[in-house]
Amino acid sequence: MKRALVTGGSGGIGAAICRRLALQGCHVLVHAHRNLAAAQQLAGEIARGGGSAAALAFDVCEREAARAALENTLADGPIQVLVNNAGIHDDAVFPGMRPEQWSSVIDVSLNGFFNVTHPLTMPMVRARWGRIINITSIAAITGNRGQVNYSAAKAALHGATRSLALELASRGVTVNAVAPGIIDTGMIAGAFDPQTIKKLVPARRAGKPEEVAELVGFLASDAAAYITGQVISINGGLA
Repeated sequence: MKRALVTGGSGGIGAAICRRLALQGCHVLVHAHRNLAAAQQLAGEIARGGGSAAALAFDVCEREAARAALENTLADGPIQVLVNNAGIHDDAVFPGMRPEQWSSVIDVSLNGFFNVTHPLTMPMVRARWGRIINITSIAAITGNRGQVNYSAAKAALHGATRSLALELASRGVTVNAVAPGIIDTGMIAGAFDPQTIKKLVPARRAGKPEEVAELVGFLASDAAAYITGQVISINGGLA
């Protein structure tokens, strides 16, 4: 049974990805930081449905703590599928952005990518099979007002995705990014009303977390072995 780690696994998109990977037969490690109870609840739901899952808690921004947690997990074998989904928003127009708003968003998305991916890479290389999937955003491609920090963090992941894919392609490890547009999670409730979404999105609706999860599930499968170094948008034609 392949083992999968989904950071930020208890959130809207993260939870859908966890459920999808469990249906594909993976043992899913549902990661959380502050909301461990939600991760445990999701892992229990997956187990009750016949899947295999467990909750795992650590702060992706704390390098040594993350490494210790992951090394402990690696004692049971390599993690073959890694979905770097953890990320935060702290929006402000750039002239009014506080330094801590810039740093915290960069820290979770970009430094968190390093802190989690680095300890897991060599075990994948030695196993000659792995999938690294980075969840980014349409904001990294088009930009977005009030999200200079978030756009910068996610765009940096696009560069990291392409470069790491070149390094690992000959070792059977693929690295791709998935860039969602407007997805129907709790995060968009106060940002977009249905009429605005219909005007903005050619598909005239928000995407579903399950639709993002289906794409991630494909990229995590054997069928996607020849896809690497790609940034794949899922946005209803928005860009």
